[in-house]
Amino acid sequence: MIGDGRTVAAIAPDCRIDWFPVPGLDAAPAFAALVDAEHGGFFELRPTGPFRSTREYVPGTNVLRTTFITPTGEATVTDALVTGVAGRLPWTELARRIDGVRGTVGFTWQVAPGGLFAEEPVRRVESLHGPLLRIGTNDLVLVGFGHGRTDHDESTTPAGRGDDDASSSADRTAASVASPKASAGAPKVSPGGPSDTHRDRPPAGPTDGPPRFEGAFSTTAGSRHLLALCGTDDEPIHLPDPHIVDQGVDRSIDNWTHWSDVFSYDGPWSDAVHRSALALKLLIFSPTGAIAAAATTGLPENDRGTKNYDYRFAWVRDLAYTVGALTRFGLREETHAAVSWVLSTFKRHRNSLGIFYTLNGDQPDGLRRVDAEGWQGIGPVDIGNQAASQLQLGVYADVIGIMRQYVEAGNILDGNTATLLEEFADSACRRWPEKDSGMWELPRKRHYVSSKMGCWRALDDACRLAELGEIHPTAESLARWEKNRELLARWIAKHGWSKKRGAYVMYPKADVLDASVLLHSTAGFGPAERMRATVDRIRSELSVGPHLYRYSGVHEEEAAFVACGFWFVQALAGFGELAEATERMDALVASANDVGLYSEMIEPETGRFFGNLPQGLSHLALVDAAESIRCARERAER
Repeated sequence: MIGDGRTVAAIAPDCRIDWFPVPGLDAAPAFAALVDAEHGGFFELRPTGPFRSTREYVPGTNVLRTTFITPTGEATVTDALVTGVAGRLPWTELARRIDGVRGTVGFTWQVAPGGLFAEEPVRRVESLHGPLLRIGTNDLVLVGFGHGRTDHDESTTPAGRGDDDASSSADRTAASVASPKASAGAPKVSPGGPSDTHRDRPPAGPTDGPPRFEGAFSTTAGSRHLLALCGTDDEPIHLPDPHIVDQGVDRSIDNWTHWSDVFSYDGPWSDAVHRSALALKLLIFSPTGAIAAAATTGLPENDRGTKNYDYRFAWVRDLAYTVGALTRFGLREETHAAVSWVLSTFKRHRNSLGIFYTLNGDQPDGLRRVDAEGWQGIGPVDIGNQAASQLQLGVYADVIGIMRQYVEAGNILDGNTATLLEEFADSACRRWPEKDSGMWELPRKRHYVSSKMGCWRALDDACRLAELGEIHPTAESLARWEKNRELLARWIAKHGWSKKRGAYVMYPKADVLDASVLLHSTAGFGPAERMRATVDRIRSELSVGPHLYRYSGVHEEEAAFVACGFWFVQALAGFGELAEATERMDALVASANDVGLYSEMIEPETGRFFGNLPQGLSHLALVDAAESIRCARERAER
């Protein structure tokens, strides 16, 4: 994944872009072959013959560099969503820079957008300054140099824009013998999974189809070629000078590198922690400060298509964990923006506390199924998420926990926020006896034990904020919080603990274990030996290698949940079991894809990725696990 603070592009190991919403992360994607092979759209750039590819992020950045090795030569492709001199550009600018390293490598390329999930046709529009592709209100233009463009009459190319007039003779020769037309299919690799050789996906072949941009060229040692795709939605479109775009690639690298220089983490697994922080940065929607749970929709949680969801929303829970991580890293702007966004959103919807919102702070407007076949044909593909109207009592812990972390990091609450938190604490007192859908958004409401633990933590954090003088409850309110905190501790001890199972269970009188209990392993609401026994039971029943399933029996429906494996590491570190924690952490870090990203789930036996990508909660859990081991090691050395 690459990004610019507003959207992302997903790049396969063969360098094809198969997911790219324009202009925002939550927009209908103009390029969606990832979940709609035939009609979704793609931006292909690849050698014309057999090749091997390796890839890595430019160190400290979200700019991707892919190296192609062919029988005739070697070339690199640098992909960036370009940032501006003063931050994010007001339009979307995707740059693909191709540098020849040795020998010659022939490339073909196509920009073939889809119809926004078949809801809008793709139209070619001729303008004064060259052609554009229009899909609904999206406009896309392409500029470049040395790229051998073949899809339009060269006489219409505006002077100075660096189109075919800048091509070398080698480019024109390649263009004269190659004129690719349409897709031959979407990638057949696991979402995010590493791959090296790509003979299984031939270049797109010549068929009739929707309008597209296309061309071909050849690299030589030291040559440089550029493709730049710019897009807007319902607004005029800027046609940039491609040489300025080329400079923008370097500027974007510098901007990311500066951000990484400010990033502060001095502990174990620093490379994985840093990459996770960069992955989380991709999910921050800079226009508002919201943090998306993931960048995609429709990547399934199993190979039967029964669990496909849209995660391009801001979950309060994920935002809470992200704020904690960013605070520890010394990143001020993102932390404040996220806190401000969530508070302004709560104030807008004061009488309706949701578990997630749109990236603009609106309440989700339901579920809509689109005409797409799904990843590798595993549909359906939905826009929206049916969990929007659920009650999850754990959200109280998330909201109040955010603010406790924010205050203890040296910040000050305003009066309206203090009043809002007091209202939430009062609401937690009233509502904790209710059934809810739990952290896992289950359709059947129950008295989920982890939800009660979350309410306990919410009231404990509220009492702490009152002690710090950041909120100002009446004596009656404070007494009510303390009383309900005690009532919750008694409820958890009586109904959450199963003597028969020797563990905290998912709900009263159940035999089912729930890995989300691990989030509360250091909360302090009951005897430590009970939580330790629960950790032992979870190890024996939910663990496969370093991975964990979410709860008992769910292995029949889905792969292991990546975050749960890291939560288990965190719990082990809290109990001082550093040898096992370290061994599991090493294995989990090694299970990332070839550029350090995680999806939502991993099949333990094969390492195959399932679920949306990159999954913020997976990366947050990695960060917390690494920090827990670092702190535990420091305690052990004292």
